Amino acid sequence: MPKFPAKALMLMGTGSDVGKSLIAAGLCRLFSERGLAVRPFKPQNMSNNAAVTVDGGEIGRAQALQARAARVQPTVHMNPILLKPETTTGAQVIVQGKRAVTASAREFFRTRGQYMPAVLDSFRKLTREADLVIVEGAGSPAEVNLRQGDLANMGFAEAAGVPVVLIGDIHRGGVIASLVGTQTILPEDDAGRIKGFLINNFHGDPDLFSEGVTFTEARTGWACLGIVPHFAEARLLPAEDAVALEKAAASGGGNFHIAVPRLPRIANFDDLDPLKLEPGVTLEIVQPGKPMPRNIDLVIIPGSKSTIGDLAALRAQGWDIDIAAHHRQGGAVLGVCGGYQMLGRMIHDPQGLEGPAGSSAGLGLLDVETTLLPDKTLTRVTARHAASGLDVTGYEIHLGTTQGPDGARPFTFIDTAPDGACSSDGRVMGTYIHGLFAGDDFRRHFLSRLGAETGTLAFEQTVETTLDKLAHHLARHLDIERLLGLASPVKL
Repeated sequence: MPKFPAKALMLMGTGSDVGKSLIAAGLCRLFSERGLAVRPFKPQNMSNNAAVTVDGGEIGRAQALQARAARVQPTVHMNPILLKPETTTGAQVIVQGKRAVTASAREFFRTRGQYMPAVLDSFRKLTREADLVIVEGAGSPAEVNLRQGDLANMGFAEAAGVPVVLIGDIHRGGVIASLVGTQTILPEDDAGRIKGFLINNFHGDPDLFSEGVTFTEARTGWACLGIVPHFAEARLLPAEDAVALEKAAASGGGNFHIAVPRLPRIANFDDLDPLKLEPGVTLEIVQPGKPMPRNIDLVIIPGSKSTIGDLAALRAQGWDIDIAAHHRQGGAVLGVCGGYQMLGRMIHDPQGLEGPAGSSAGLGLLDVETTLLPDKTLTRVTARHAASGLDVTGYEIHLGTTQGPDGARPFTFIDTAPDGACSSDGRVMGTYIHGLFAGDDFRRHFLSRLGAETGTLAFEQTVETTLDKLAHHLARHLDIERLLGLASPVKL
């Protein structure tokens, strides 16, 4: 139970990908270790990497990790507005865990003010169960062209009366200019909400930046709360944004090779994280413009926010030909969620949920067909792997149902209901369950059956240990007492 009326502090960044999510997670773990009831909160997020919450909705994966860091179950109120891009100009708008509408970027920005009551309602609910709420902004507050109707940054800070700490990433270059420049272009009231700044991702001797700190403090009037060195073990934690995959190369050095096509609207790609850490595995994200590598053992077609659109993109890259050749040569293929749908013979979209109504031919490696339906399946599951009898835990988050003759050979059973399908030769598999590789016993069995050597990786414990190390890292390099002192009581 909370020990005193809730306080809140908001972390904003000078830009995207400066480490806001990581630092928020570390602070959630650090303050929870001190016995505080901590809750993460992000008013508005944009990500196709979603998590299913304990109350049956979906939120950004980063907020689920932050909830784990705070040692609480994730709820829809930790990320009340989630935008899930479906096209280059439009996104599905998730409000308090449920799909509300699909809107173009222009439509959303024109109407987004209507969602502020839901944002404040969720924030208010969290404060009733917390001592401290760590709020994470999105992008940068310096995007003054987006200030009117803003939910994600200063618009929320103003509405909720929450003070702000600004984060700059020195490794990106120009950190002094980005901090001072943010203050320069913000309206006076918004600039006044920022109470301090911190420098993230420092490489080398921080004493060499002492003059930079002095200059920035003098120019802005903000206090420097610390310089955080690069935290190399962040790679062991789930990444939130698909931008992390855009420059991804092969990871690991094992003899078992897995290839994953980098789909334009890839979703829930943290399914791959446990595989990256297996010592016997090399996992390669195949970037657009590159062919599937030769001599691979397994192709994984990952989840997608737009199955039909990503299937067309896969074909445009020629990856369908590569995958078919891989299968003919005896290789294995696994499709997860949208990837499972792509493996079938047909995908039907009678209501035009992903574009013009109609049907599209799948890859034809599984004898199943998918029909997309408007009701989204959102559930945590415990299943039994059909081939081994091992338990599999994870979650489902998808539109549509899939049926066909290969479904008579399910990949798993959820209670007694079959999930997924397998080809008659057992080399092509599909499932709707995300997160299945986090289970050590199942992951080792699955890889071993395909010929991989597996180690002793305890994936979930690795995540927990890394969160502990992150908290201790921040405690060493930030003025934690001063930071906590900036948090102000919530007056909503």
